Amino acid sequence: MKPGASLTREQAEGLAIQALTFIAGDGERLGRFLAVTGISPAEIRSAAREPGFLTGVLEYMASDDRLIAAFASEAGLDPADIDRSRIALAGGTWERDVP
Repeated sequence: MKPGASLTREQAEGLAIQALTFIAGDGERLGRFLAVTGISPAEIRSAAREPGFLTGVLEYMASDDRLIAAFASEAGLDPADIDRSRIALAGGTWERDVP
């Protein structure tokens, strides 16, 4: 993604799914995600179908700078792409949130 580029909802959803895959790819990261969100391993599939789940994944990720940095590095993304995707999924736009 180009820095500062607007994202479509589909692109934002794709990034959120990629972020969830990243979290799930490591037992420690997944355990912390489940503990913080209160979702059990058995509930994650049904939770993923709920509106707002992908936004929640990105909000969770945005709460941890080290997690953002690790994900962005592994995925070859600008860390700001995570926030742009979160905003796109939440119904906002990047431009409106920039002072």
